[in-house]
Amino acid sequence: MGEDPAMTVVSAAFERRIGPAAAVGEDADRIVRACQEMAERFRKGGKLLVFGTGGSVADAQHVAVEFAHPVVVGKPALPAISLTTDMAVATGIARTEGLDGIFATQLRLLASPRDIALGLTADGRCAGVRNGLAAARELGLLTVALTGGVALTGGVLTGEREPEADHVLTARSDDPMIVKEVHVTIYHVLWELVHVFYELEAVR
Repeated sequence: MGEDPAMTVVSAAFERRIGPAAAVGEDADRIVRACQEMAERFRKGGKLLVFGTGGSVADAQHVAVEFAHPVVVGKPALPAISLTTDMAVATGIARTEGLDGIFATQLRLLASPRDIALGLTADGRCAGVRNGLAAARELGLLTVALTGGVALTGGVLTGEREPEADHVLTARSDDPMIVKEVHVTIYHVLWELVHVFYELEAVR
């Protein structure tokens, strides 16, 4: 008897996830550097501003609540805002500035140079996220991008020119579902290690 076709599909689904998940550990140095700089911004009174479109809207909100209301008892709350939560503001801006300006406009209004901007885009091509990161860099914020897919082969966030964020953390897959799964792991690691570095400085 041949192999069950359903089990072939099941096996392939798990196989596709092994490499991208393991690559998070391979990028440890890059992630640690981002966490160290984020912790330093928080120590200086900065806040985290998170944004993304489509499914990344939910990720942005998830990141913000993890920092602002940590579920781990004893961990300090750190100021974080999702720029995707206020539909009145977002749609008002979109009406006059277009969808591609909804994050850049909010950042210019709400951000200070000591803050952190974290943009999420599964394929690196979201103009709204790119414009938000560009505005944040102009304002002097620390910029972090979570991306995937196209960024591996010279996409708009990494490419051959200067990266569009101070720290570009890439999920190594062209499958948007897997990219988002890896993003969840990455931003949970960001949360954990930012607190490690934040608390280490506090006890010195």
